[in-house]
Amino acid sequence: MSVKLGINPITWTNDDVPELGGDIPLETCLTETRAAGYAGTELGGKFPRSAAELGPILQSYQLELVSGWYDGGILDRDVSEEFDRILPHLTLLRDLGCKVVVYADTSRGRHDGIYQPISRRPRLSDEEWPAYGAKLTALAERMATFGVGMAFHHHMGTIVESDAEIDRLIAETGEAVGLLFDTGHCLFAGGDPASLLRRHINRVVHFHCKDVRSDVLETARATDMSFMDAVMDGIFTVPGDGFVAFQPLLEQLHAARYDGWLVVEAEQDPRKANPLTYATLGYKNLRQAAMAAGLDVVEAAARA
Repeated sequence: MSVKLGINPITWTNDDVPELGGDIPLETCLTETRAAGYAGTELGGKFPRSAAELGPILQSYQLELVSGWYDGGILDRDVSEEFDRILPHLTLLRDLGCKVVVYADTSRGRHDGIYQPISRRPRLSDEEWPAYGAKLTALAERMATFGVGMAFHHHMGTIVESDAEIDRLIAETGEAVGLLFDTGHCLFAGGDPASLLRRHINRVVHFHCKDVRSDVLETARATDMSFMDAVMDGIFTVPGDGFVAFQPLLEQLHAARYDGWLVVEAEQDPRKANPLTYATLGYKNLRQAAMAAGLDVVEAAARA
């Protein structure tokens, strides 16, 4: 099975904190994405939201659209309302060839939560889980019928953050709920990426490759730092620049015949971490690890 390497534009511009790269034009982001070697990019805040406009732009840089984040709210909405809200986003992704949508349930205040100590984040009670899982499954099934599968993103500051919560999510949902596996969020939440991936690899449909700086991680957890403070302090970086052992994780993907995207997503301050320098480093290291793990890496299309 083959994989493609993509990147999230948060390397250049952080949509949660516009002062981080807010002045960097979309053209610079796409030019440097292509120069670094990537075959595709995830969606960012500066990207046009119509396929008729965005498609030709990406084509001119010989890039594919990988997927795109959606701030979900299925916990607090019914399935029909949530599907209607996400439909324009799903349409854009489908029309540009994406197989999955990055769906993070930010109910109960994720955006406020990313500035709060990591201990102060929303949680589901044991009694809430069965109904939540049923609704999420129904939503994912409607997405699949439409043509874009759900890649549920476990994320710091949300109701599905820890390994135990991911275990419960998988137990309470049907096969239509695919998992976006994120190495950085797993570690920041106190988890074990290798063990978590082993348990749920059959549900993994998308893979975010964040490396982690161990000293910042230790400080962030010991001091109950907020998510964004940890990001500003440099908790995340690109593959090969932290302590995550990516090759064994990618060997698990190879054994499971994973054939999706591997996406470098390492939010940093672009004034401290030059985007092109780090994007290139991440591409080189991730490609090397993927090939060493036995994965067939599809190279980006050659320039005309």
